[in-house]
Amino acid sequence: MSLLLKLSGLIDGLNRFVGRWVIWLILGSTAISAINAVVRKAFNYSSNAFLEVQWYLFAASFLLAAGYTLLNNEHVRIDVVVGRFSKRVQTWVDIFGFVVFLLPLCFTVLYLGIPFFLQGYHSNEVSSNAGGLTLWPVYLLMPLGFGLLLLQGLSELIKRFAFLQGLIPDPTLKVAAMTPEEELAEAIRLAAEQKKNQA
Repeated sequence: MSLLLKLSGLIDGLNRFVGRWVIWLILGSTAISAINAVVRKAFNYSSNAFLEVQWYLFAASFLLAAGYTLLNNEHVRIDVVVGRFSKRVQTWVDIFGFVVFLLPLCFTVLYLGIPFFLQGYHSNEVSSNAGGLTLWPVYLLMPLGFGLLLLQGLSELIKRFAFLQGLIPDPTLKVAAMTPEEELAEAIRLAAEQKKNQA
C-alpha cells in the first residue's frame, strides 16, 4: 500500500501543479474579453478569433482543473443523506461513486475523445465562423482534462482505502485556514477597531 500511496502523492502533486497554473487562464480570458470590447467600441473592429480564444481558455480552465477540484474535495456533492452516516460509511459511498460513476465516465470520454481529437488534428479542422481558429487544440482538452480527472479519481480511491485501513488520516478533512480575502477583511476589521479604541 505504501507504493500506491506514493503514486497517489505524485498524482496529487501533478494536479496541484496544473490547478495552480490553470487559474491564470481565467485572467487571460478576462483580459482578452476586455481588450476585444475596447477595440470593438474604439475602432469598430472585432474578430471571431477573439471570442473563440476566450472560449478555448475557459474550456481549458474548466477541464484541466477538474482533477484539482476533486483533489480539494470541492466538487458538487449531495450530503443531505450521506452526511448523516458515519465517516466509514461515507468513505464507502465515495468509493462506490468513484468506481461506478467517475472512473467509467472518464474511460468513456477518453475512449471517444482521443479519436475525436486525432481526427480533428489530422484534418486540421477549422471553426466554421469567419476568422475562426483551428479546433484540434480545444479537442485535445477533453482527453487531457478527463485524463487528469481519471488519475485523481484513482488517487482518491487509494486514499479512501488507506483511510479505511487506518494508514492515513481522513483525506476529506480540510485544514481550517483563512482565505486571502478573509485575512484582508480581518485586518481591516482589526484596524478599524484599533482606530475606534484610540478615539
